[in-house]
Amino acid sequence: MENVEVAILGGGVAGLSAAKTARDAGLQATVFEAEAAPGGLLANFEVDGFRFDHAVHLSFATEPEVRAVFDQTEYITHKPEPMCWDEGHWLRHPIQNNMHPLSTDERVSMISGLVSREDREVENYGDWLLYQYGQPIAERWPMRYTRKYWRCEADKLGIDWIGNRMRRPQLEEVLRGAFQNDDTNTYYVKEMRYPAQGGYFEFIKPLLQGCDLRCDHRATAIDMDARKITFANGQVIKFRQLLATIPLPDLVGIIADVPATITTAVKTLMATHIDLISVGFSRPDVSPYLWFYIYDEDIEAARAYSPSIKSPCNAPAGKSSMQFEIYSHPNDEPANRDPDYLKENTVKALSRMGLCDPEDICLLHHKHVPHGNVIFDLGMEERRDTVREWLMEKGIHLAGRFGEWAYLWSNQAFMSGHDAALNLQGKAKSPNSGARR
Repeated sequence: MENVEVAILGGGVAGLSAAKTARDAGLQATVFEAEAAPGGLLANFEVDGFRFDHAVHLSFATEPEVRAVFDQTEYITHKPEPMCWDEGHWLRHPIQNNMHPLSTDERVSMISGLVSREDREVENYGDWLLYQYGQPIAERWPMRYTRKYWRCEADKLGIDWIGNRMRRPQLEEVLRGAFQNDDTNTYYVKEMRYPAQGGYFEFIKPLLQGCDLRCDHRATAIDMDARKITFANGQVIKFRQLLATIPLPDLVGIIADVPATITTAVKTLMATHIDLISVGFSRPDVSPYLWFYIYDEDIEAARAYSPSIKSPCNAPAGKSSMQFEIYSHPNDEPANRDPDYLKENTVKALSRMGLCDPEDICLLHHKHVPHGNVIFDLGMEERRDTVREWLMEKGIHLAGRFGEWAYLWSNQAFMSGHDAALNLQGKAKSPNSGARR
């Protein structure tokens, strides 16, 4: 039986970052990845010469540790200028600041609601939206989008995840955008980066240098008393320290002798699934925008982006591509996620938006991603922290979006793995603190 000094479960960005940090400190770290290749959500796939990521993925990392790795890869710089599709209108994002294409009555209603919004006690995301935007804006846009992206009503979500992802609009900027096409950028970053070739995974590829990586190793049992891990391929290893980036429910499900309170708590932790409809076009420049949000409720996709705008190398010469992200809740009816239905719905959306004719489509591909985003339903953080604290008491270090069970971007997931590896040595300031939502 092999003995491993530091066993890391999960070969995504957090696991690979943790391995590098441990390795730099002189520790022998081995990464065990369930799939045939590393990368997790940052991996990509190729179909008929078209390359697609697992959703939109653009980097705006500022951390020196992240940039030291990401910047080893040649990249393309993009300005964050997302758009929104709403019932026949293209509007700049954030949508409430760019209402000039709407009718006078619609604009008056939205602005009146913003001005007359009342102070209220904020107990959930629905309350927060009403307080920030007023009822007309909140109900027309963010509440509708919540049903598509988080797959639940806004009043069923907490608010700790929001951070700087959304901002309260200033009346002056709303008025200006209601009267004219105002190109003021109020997005939370000013520059986004993407690899010139090879997809988003190229940014984390340097982490593989010197990494002891074992793919096709799905952990099926963990015995913390014996400090032993059994894998689906029949291999068994012993470890001195364990760091896990795999989803908390999956992790708890393979540990021996879990208390009933932890089993009950972890069963309440939910994440969205993503169905990706990837489209290749026989002509260039089908998408006019790098990415955009979709508010029409009869269009299943919540968001779409163009891989061929991110990098021309993502599509064959003379062709272009888009990918539509369709989110679902674990409790959604399976019939609503039928691949043929989702493809048909996407083709209809492309036609409605005036982006292409059906004969322009040369590729239509479906892929299911089992874990998309952590769902921050009310009280989730308390239940999650109960699980995390028990795992850490057992000596299991946690990292990554699904290991911490938090809303982490790729740079934050990188730093989560880095910090967790420091914690192995007792050097991290606040391991698994949950500050990164």
